[in-house]
Amino acid sequence: MTTATTLELPAPYGSCPFSPPPAYTDAAREAAVTRTVLPDGTACWLVTGYDEVRAVLADARFSADARTPGFPFLSAGQRELATAKPSFIRMDDPEHARLRRMVSKDFLVKRIEELRPGIQDIVDRAVDRMTEGRTSADLVADFALPIPSLVICLMLGVPYEDHELFQSLSRTLLDNRTTRPEAERAHAELMGYLAELAAYKRGHPADDILSRLAAREDLTAQETASLGFLLLVTGHESTANMTAVSVLALLQRPDQANLLRADPGLVRGAVEELLRHLTIIHLGLGRAATETVRVGAVTVPAGDGVICMLSTANRDRQLFGETDDLNLTRDARRHVAFGYGIHQCLGQTLARVELQTVLTTLLRRLPGLRLAVPADQLAYNRDNIVYGLRALPVTWA
Repeated sequence: MTTATTLELPAPYGSCPFSPPPAYTDAAREAAVTRTVLPDGTACWLVTGYDEVRAVLADARFSADARTPGFPFLSAGQRELATAKPSFIRMDDPEHARLRRMVSKDFLVKRIEELRPGIQDIVDRAVDRMTEGRTSADLVADFALPIPSLVICLMLGVPYEDHELFQSLSRTLLDNRTTRPEAERAHAELMGYLAELAAYKRGHPADDILSRLAAREDLTAQETASLGFLLLVTGHESTANMTAVSVLALLQRPDQANLLRADPGLVRGAVEELLRHLTIIHLGLGRAATETVRVGAVTVPAGDGVICMLSTANRDRQLFGETDDLNLTRDARRHVAFGYGIHQCLGQTLARVELQTVLTTLLRRLPGLRLAVPADQLAYNRDNIVYGLRALPVTWA
């Protein structure tokens, strides 16, 4: 069964900032796959069911290449970002696999676990700086953003003193309101910066990802810059937003925060539940059918676009129970917050370790942490590809 609807992007949010927009949850209740219309008038399919989302993301007949006919775009700026010299997450195998393998070793579980003590030191220092001589701060600007930015800069070999540049350009590129000319300029500037840095590292190599990529003879300069671009943008923006909304969710649910404070050993499962409950990729993942494919009860013709809604998939009551409730003791390991299939997020282990470290450290060191403003005064990045908070004023006095 399908229904005809109009998908507003970004869809209006309801009263709960942690829940998917009602338009998506309403569609999910009616059917797991729904015919819909994009802002430019193009028809596509909205996939909201858990099983159906995983089926699409695991099926090679649904292309992740944004240049594939029918691929759905939410804005002209997003089209520019996805199609202008695409990174490997916008490629299909075998090219996707070739490029992904070149950086995958740096994100293996063993390698990231070796970084845990260093990440703990970065987090402790961030708390020190945030609390020195004051009793309030903006948790986004003073804590959530600097930590993953510094971590990914150290891994990549990008000078942290340039963080304001790449953070500003990233915000432009991830904003769904960005026009095509604005996206083109931001993309060109960040790619130019990374190409220049990679060229420098070819003559001055260090123990970092960009140096290793720059030294490879089987990578073009463009491919090297593109890999650096992907890792830099995704490596700080997603984790920063996830950190801020996770802290807010715990401040709003002190019973859950107290559970974690009393037993830090719960943190691994708690992070999985927060990833499921919050799912900061609110606008979904696009794919294009290269063949006619049956998805659930619906036949998707070749050439049609689909958008997989991770947020509604993670609210599947048959799999997760009372999904609108935050329950840090829930087994949420089967969530799809990092996607699914061969394009599943490369940096998910790093994100998990950062979130585990951040949450346990904040709860331990700042037991009085609380909002400094009423919750209804908080502003959200609802036009961003990655959902998050613009600021999070907190106090601990």
